[in-house]
Amino acid sequence: MTVTIGRRELLAALGGAAAWPLAAGAQQPERVRLIGVLSVFAKDDPEATAREAAFQETLADLGWTIGRNVRIDYRRTGGDTESLRKYAAELVALAPDVILTHGSQAVGPVLQQTRTVPIVFVSVDPVGSGHVASLARPGGNATGFTQFEYRIAGKWLELLQEIAPSISQVAVIRDPRTGPGIGQFAVIQALAPVGLELFPANAISAGEIERGIAAFARSPNGGLIVTSGGTAFHRNLIISLAARHRLPAVYPYRYYSTAGGLISYGPNTIEPVRRAASYVDRILKGEKPADLPVQAPIKYELAINLKTAKALGLTVPDTLLARADEVIE
Repeated sequence: MTVTIGRRELLAALGGAAAWPLAAGAQQPERVRLIGVLSVFAKDDPEATAREAAFQETLADLGWTIGRNVRIDYRRTGGDTESLRKYAAELVALAPDVILTHGSQAVGPVLQQTRTVPIVFVSVDPVGSGHVASLARPGGNATGFTQFEYRIAGKWLELLQEIAPSISQVAVIRDPRTGPGIGQFAVIQALAPVGLELFPANAISAGEIERGIAAFARSPNGGLIVTSGGTAFHRNLIISLAARHRLPAVYPYRYYSTAGGLISYGPNTIEPVRRAASYVDRILKGEKPADLPVQAPIKYELAINLKTAKALGLTVPDTLLARADEVIE
């Protein structure tokens, strides 16, 4: 049987076929979102490398592929305060969809530049520093993850006395320009037993740290507590000075112990970065920072470097070793 197609039907069919490639070509490519990252760490810092890898891996798990639907623009300062302000301005000028900040000192400069671009921070004391109204209801354009509760500072003092019971004086290394530097020292002061002398030692510059520790080490039976907030990028210097002056020291993060520090107690630093990636994902999908509560750490780690203990002539109590999450030999 022969089927006859009229002229009108033929033209309609040809017109529809011709429209197919046009319709296909009209499909828009997926929008590429921009994430700015401001970090207090240097580019070649192992901690920075680990954090950036964890952030990108978690984003990938959530469906964000670099070059396809997301781009990340990094700015790393290595602890230089002037660079923080400069890079914060640069990132805001790029009009990113969201900015991630690493370190207590990185949040303020970004907030000074914008009150509209969403910010997710990994910080120490966002309430005390005035970055959010409260943990449960941050308000504004910033939210994120804290790295400490101040009472942990009392734990550092306990650990130092446990691993070096002969100490009679403690230098507390802190950055007095930050909330953690002030608050953690206050906790240590409140909990220090009678007869134990405390000496605040500022960590604003390498020279100041070197002079402060050298002066403190002239008296015997001393130990160090290194607070969080503004000290991380000086950690190699502090660790080397503690070894040179034979001072037992307690540090706030595991990466100090892996770099040669005697003992550390504090939150896992990679876990909040992965959680921050989930907040970035939610913001890119339309949620607002003001509606996302600031969250506290969920995992703390105790690490002990036995090689350093041996070099200092210290015997680590078995009870302390039994509690350690990691023993470095």
